[in-house]
Amino acid sequence: MTEQETPEAVARWLSLVAADAELSPYLIGVDRDRLTEQVARALTTNTDLPYLGWSEAEHRRAESYLRRRSFWEEVEDRCPGLLPERDAPLIEGALRRLTDRPRRPEKLALLSVLGRACRRFGLRPEHQTVIDDALRTTAPWQEVERAATNAGDGPAWWPVEVLHHDLACDGVAVITVRPWRRLPYRPGQAVPVCTPRRPGRWRWLCPANAPRPDGTVELHVRAVRGGAVSTSLVREVRPGELLHLGPPADTGLSLHGGNLLLIAGGTGLAPLRAIAEQVAAAPDGRQVTLIAGSHDVASLYDAITLDKLQQAHDWLTAVPAFSHDPLAEPGERGDAWTVALDHLRGEQQVYVCGPPLMLAGARLRLLAAGVPAARIHLPERIPWR
Repeated sequence: MTEQETPEAVARWLSLVAADAELSPYLIGVDRDRLTEQVARALTTNTDLPYLGWSEAEHRRAESYLRRRSFWEEVEDRCPGLLPERDAPLIEGALRRLTDRPRRPEKLALLSVLGRACRRFGLRPEHQTVIDDALRTTAPWQEVERAATNAGDGPAWWPVEVLHHDLACDGVAVITVRPWRRLPYRPGQAVPVCTPRRPGRWRWLCPANAPRPDGTVELHVRAVRGGAVSTSLVREVRPGELLHLGPPADTGLSLHGGNLLLIAGGTGLAPLRAIAEQVAAAPDGRQVTLIAGSHDVASLYDAITLDKLQQAHDWLTAVPAFSHDPLAEPGERGDAWTVALDHLRGEQQVYVCGPPLMLAGARLRLLAAGVPAARIHLPERIPWR
């Protein structure tokens, strides 16, 4: 940007921010002359805007008002054809988030996506400086390179369209999405999920269904306090919106032979219902008991689907477990563990998935109940918390 163009660009930026209902309060009490100098310096030196106390999303919107060249444009100038324009924002967002040192579950999701992207787009060490310059920060490339070494071949992400969004109970949404191309996953696996409403943030979710002929995938999401992605998926996302799913990853919940006891708590029901549907797709004479734990009747969000599944298959027994419902039937009263142990039989493969408190000590509890270690299956390969 030329010296003559800078004052006009700064004035335009100030007027746009002042007209933005969410950003304008941050201008109250700010020294306008000093802010003008700082914004002009950011424009001429291609550095970050001054921080006025706004959120990450608000900062990105303020940046967008500068109308500077995009991340993709800067990379394209120096390495033509390196990154597709459509995919560049996902790479940019993931790398920026990775530099913020997120907690381990999110970090693993980011590295899963970036490792595949590194292989997919042929990113080599000589490209790292170019990308860092466009990001105006230094990405942790050694971690990305290790992830790329361990990543398999295939897409880094699958764009999906939201077909249905059902607020199944307070704080829980059932979202049905249709991938633009089929997602190659197995029941019990988890996939990183990202919404453009929260760029660069990925959260692990397990598909709640076995693969379908039409390729649609059902996701069960609970809004977690402080969880940007989960809250957005539950409270904000609507049918017709675009999401992205990352590469499927094993969790430790793959199907094994023999009768099954599936013990679910909350949205931990999703991968276990998918396993039950996998058995339904090719019945082999095994018996399956699915315990669905919830606080009360109102919070048993998937009751209708479970009832239909049970009605269609005589080998399946679905039992609700209500931890705080005094009106529940005697065989359904208690937490998922209490009810499940009443259904424990010899030679069952036992699967458990639920919130952290439910999983804590799960292996020891099952061993104490006489279940051999080889028949205990927990989602231990991905640290959910």
